[in-house]
Amino acid sequence: MSFNTPDFDAIRSAILRDIANQVPSSQVGVDSDYGVRAAANAAATEGLYQHQQWIVRQILPDTADSDYLERWALIWGITRKVASVASGTIVFSGTSGAAIPQGTRASTSVGVAYQTSAAAVIAANGTAIVASVAVLSGASGNTPAGTALTLSAAPAGVQSQAVSGTFSGGADAELDDSLLARLLDRIQHAPAGGNKYDFKRWAKEVSGVDEAWVFPLRRGLGSVDIVVMATGGAPSAALIAEVKAHIDDQRPVTASDCAVLGPTLTPVPIIITGLVLDGTTLDSATAEINTRQAAYFATLVPGGTAYRNKIASMISDIQGVVDFVLASPATNVTSAVDATHVQLLTLGGVAIS
Repeated sequence: MSFNTPDFDAIRSAILRDIANQVPSSQVGVDSDYGVRAAANAAATEGLYQHQQWIVRQILPDTADSDYLERWALIWGITRKVASVASGTIVFSGTSGAAIPQGTRASTSVGVAYQTSAAAVIAANGTAIVASVAVLSGASGNTPAGTALTLSAAPAGVQSQAVSGTFSGGADAELDDSLLARLLDRIQHAPAGGNKYDFKRWAKEVSGVDEAWVFPLRRGLGSVDIVVMATGGAPSAALIAEVKAHIDDQRPVTASDCAVLGPTLTPVPIIITGLVLDGTTLDSATAEINTRQAAYFATLVPGGTAYRNKIASMISDIQGVVDFVLASPATNVTSAVDATHVQLLTLGGVAIS
């Protein structure tokens, strides 16, 4: 049976009612001496009730605040994943033979800074591709290839403008929702000597891993394949190697045929023609369509199917959309998972006319 916690007014009224019952001749108006005393006691009592409510929320991990959630997780051997640093390459240009020292810094137009992790020399073709890392950890370091960079101090013979390769693997410190999900998964799926839930949990313990799927026997008897996705996209080779090393340290010694890989991202373009709107703008409708479709594709798993009718219904449900023709996809699209393929469907952009 639930307990209804009284608020300030209810507590004060109860105090004044008890005083009036005990001393019928007393003045118990809110501006009386008894009223002032009752208000002070009610305020203090309400604070105690609020503190008790806070304590109750810490009793179970799904309602606990961050500090107590971390303590709950620690009891089960789970710790919050720390932020990780994005890694990639920078393409420098300049005079052949010009030296690029280790630690050379370059930044994007929004101030995300990178530095080279090794020394290099401009090649005869006037360029050098140098391994680099983000200066600060976090998902902000993930940058697509071709992003313009500006060197903070260009070495002699090296141009002050550079271009990034793909930077990936950066992740922010784990949020409470993710930590709670891993804790609940640990509670609900107890370790079982290397079942698929164990492999999934081990993979997601690595910083930078956003999701993981396990495919037992994909390559034959005795094999276990773990497919991982990084925060913001496909995993880097370094992240895959880190996950593999962590799982090798946890798995049963007999489960030696274990592979970690990233999925083959398969874009599904959405093409809408003949769009008719009423009471909304094209920009507003386009933004809503992109948001809904991105959320839908984020729910898909390797081997999953993007249903054409689902895509169409999500568009028609948008307020202001009167009519349209979904030209692509023309049919349901299913990703392949077999001994040689692990595909994951992604949103390939939305085109509207």
